[in-house]
Amino acid sequence: MKLSVILPASNEAGYIGACLSALFASEAVEGGAEVIVVANGCRDATAEVARSFAPAAAAAGWGFLVLERAEGGKPAALTAGDAVAGGEVRAYLDADVCVSPPLMAALSAALAAREGAAWGSGQAVLPRAASALSRAYGRFWQQLPFNRAGTAPGYGLFAVNAAGRARWGAFPQIISDDTFVRLSFAPQERLSVPHSYSWPLAEGFSRLVRVRRRQNQGVAELEQLYPQLIANNDHRKPGAGELARLALRDPFGFAAYALVALVVRFGRAEQGWTRGR
Repeated sequence: MKLSVILPASNEAGYIGACLSALFASEAVEGGAEVIVVANGCRDATAEVARSFAPAAAAAGWGFLVLERAEGGKPAALTAGDAVAGGEVRAYLDADVCVSPPLMAALSAALAAREGAAWGSGQAVLPRAASALSRAYGRFWQQLPFNRAGTAPGYGLFAVNAAGRARWGAFPQIISDDTFVRLSFAPQERLSVPHSYSWPLAEGFSRLVRVRRRQNQGVAELEQLYPQLIANNDHRKPGAGELARLALRDPFGFAAYALVALVVRFGRAEQGWTRGR
């Protein structure tokens, strides 16, 4: 089955080159592959940088299209990319993510092999952050139960087969599109492949707070608008004893994580879209 990768990008000129380079270095996908970059609301050279990769796409045997939308907004960009995609398997990739060579072929094959609706992702790896606080936060965060569960969380990259894509129409105008899609599938309908991709964490205290607050707002929005999906949430929170053991193992990491959580809980909420870097 053909794979279509939908890649929304808003002011990502500094990141999208590495993302596309990694994608076109992927192992061959059975059935062929294409990538559709949707540059939305850009005030930089995102579209131009993306188009410069047309020769690399051709050399790798990938179909390649760059769409430009004056309006910003990730959900609308995802829907616009879907509208012109031709693959039975659909992957949705953030512009600051770099996939490992075997990931896309393995993910596409695993989803194509499923008879029913299925969702899948790979193994997210945090690159070394420049900020010591972000490194400590990320180190502790990766040890929490929802990151150590059997099914990958799908941060920055998720994919569905054709039956899975039929679960929803246009992407809803919500904060957390990735969580909406993941929770549209029961745990037994979700799979992970043992190949990695690089997913950068927010840099520095203020950005960690903004992103964490935005994530919490996204979950609360889903609980309000789509309460029927919450039953599919298999993310387990750590108990007090487990949290204490993790804190003893990594006190600095726990302190960074707890400080961000406390400020998110008791600080003043900000309005508007938040970039993670």
